[in-house]
Amino acid sequence: MALHIQENVSLLPFHTFGIPCEAKWLVEVDAVETLSELKAHPTLSSQPWLVLGGGSNLLPTKDYAGLVLRMTAKGKRIIKEDDDHVWIKAEAGENWHDFVQWTLANQWYGLENLSLIPGTVGASPIQNIGAYGVEVKDCFESLTAWHKADDTVITLSNADCQFGYRDSIFKQALKDKAIILSVTFRLNKQPSLKTAYGEIAKELANQHISEPTPRHVADAVIAIRQRKLPDPTQIGNAGSFFKNPVIATDIADEIATRFPNVVRYPAGDGLTKLAAGWLIDQCGWKGKSLGNAGVYEQQALVLVNRGGATGEEVLALSNAIIKSVQDTFGVTLEPEPIIL
Repeated sequence: MALHIQENVSLLPFHTFGIPCEAKWLVEVDAVETLSELKAHPTLSSQPWLVLGGGSNLLPTKDYAGLVLRMTAKGKRIIKEDDDHVWIKAEAGENWHDFVQWTLANQWYGLENLSLIPGTVGASPIQNIGAYGVEVKDCFESLTAWHKADDTVITLSNADCQFGYRDSIFKQALKDKAIILSVTFRLNKQPSLKTAYGEIAKELANQHISEPTPRHVADAVIAIRQRKLPDPTQIGNAGSFFKNPVIATDIADEIATRFPNVVRYPAGDGLTKLAAGWLIDQCGWKGKSLGNAGVYEQQALVLVNRGGATGEEVLALSNAIIKSVQDTFGVTLEPEPIIL
C-alpha cells in the first residue's frame, strides 16, 4: 500500500471554526496498515501527529508543523445481539450524527439524546461526549485502537477507558499514544427514555407529545440544538467552548447564597456541576465580541468566528471570559477544544 502524503495542506475544510491554517503534512487513514507504514516512515515517524475526526473540537492558533491524520474508514455492522440488546461496531470515520440516526431508524436505542453532536464516531470516546443527561460511556461496550509504540491493535473495555466528565484515558495515559480505529456500542431494543435533563421535557410539551418515543426525543434534541447553537457551515464555531465546572457541593452552596439563581446539578460524591453558560451570561458576555471573535447570542457557552477571526482572537476572548468568571464566582472554566 503506497502512502499518499500531502504537503502544506490547508486545514480550513477539515475543521469547523473557519480559521485558516495549514498542516506541513496530511495523510488520510482508512486502514491500520497506513498507520504502520507511517510509523516506519523515515521522516514522518519522528514528527508530531494530530488526529482529526470532524475537526469540531479544534481551535487553530497557528499552522501545524507536524503530520495531520484524517480518519476516513467507514462501516458499521451488528456483531452480536440477544433479546434485549444489540452490539454495533462502527468504524472511526463514521459521521456521529448520521450514525445516531441510523441506530434510531433500526430501532436500537440509547444514543438519541446525543443527536446532532458534530464529529465522528472515533472521536466520541475521547472526551466522552455527552448531552441532555446522556454520555457515550452509557452505551459504550469497547473499542479498538492502534498503539503507536508497539504498532499493535489493542481492545479497551468501558472500564479500561477510564471515562469521566468530558474525559477518558485518551486525554490522560494514552494521550498521543493510541489512535481509535473502531467503537462498539451496546444498544437497547426497548426504549429507556431520558427526558428530565435540560429542555427536553419542555420541548416535548410544546409539541404536545405526552407519550414520547426515542424518535421524538431525538427530534426534540435536534430542535433545541438548532435553536441554541450556530450551524458551523454558517458561522465558525466548535460547539460548547467550555466544560461545565464540577466543584465541591459546599462551595456551590456558598455560591448559591450569593447567586440564588445559579444553575447547578448534582454530580455525585459531594460534587456539583455548574452551568458554564449561565456563569458566562451573568458576567455579561453573551453577544459580546473581542475583535472578530464573539460569544453567540443564543448560547453563552459557544464562541464564534464572526468573520475573519484569528485563533489568537478567539483565545484572547476565552481568556477574558475565564478571568471574568474567576473574579465573579471564584470558579475556573476549562476550555473543551484542542488549542493548536
